[in-house]
Amino acid sequence: MLLAWRAGDDDALGRIVPLVQEELRQIARRCLRNERPHHSLQATALVNEAYLRLVDARRVNWQNRTHFLAMSARLMRRVLVDYARTKGADKRGGDMVKVTLSETDRADDIGEDVVALNDALETLEKIDPRKGRIVEFRFFAGLTVDETAAVLDISPQTVAREWTFAKAWLRRELKRD
Repeated sequence: MLLAWRAGDDDALGRIVPLVQEELRQIARRCLRNERPHHSLQATALVNEAYLRLVDARRVNWQNRTHFLAMSARLMRRVLVDYARTKGADKRGGDMVKVTLSETDRADDIGEDVVALNDALETLEKIDPRKGRIVEFRFFAGLTVDETAAVLDISPQTVAREWTFAKAWLRRELKRD
């Protein structure tokens, strides 16, 4: 279906989304879990916003379902960053979103806002695009080490090593600010 969509079948995306709807909601909940209470964006709204952006992502050379979910997480991240920037512009620092960078626990809490994290991640992506993608897939999409390795076509050991490095690098960058 991904290939059909890329080839121009406009209805293919509509057939794909119901098949991965629950996983998309899980990704959205993961992206929103560190948001302030009563955040106006809910998981369903975040999925819908990402869907609207996916419609324009036809040119992507889709590899598989995991790649699709990873790209969906990237779009959700961009939606949250755009939202936070809009809110921050309204009131400097007012409703900035707090996030943590950790796999599954709060031990690696960074406690910085999503805009600062995004800016640091964009800097990392310029220095080392693969490490940036690993952070995006592990942190935002919630992919496992093995799933990330499959999407990037590298070994799980490389993913684990670069994930550890990237988290430390981001922590340092966020503390510097």
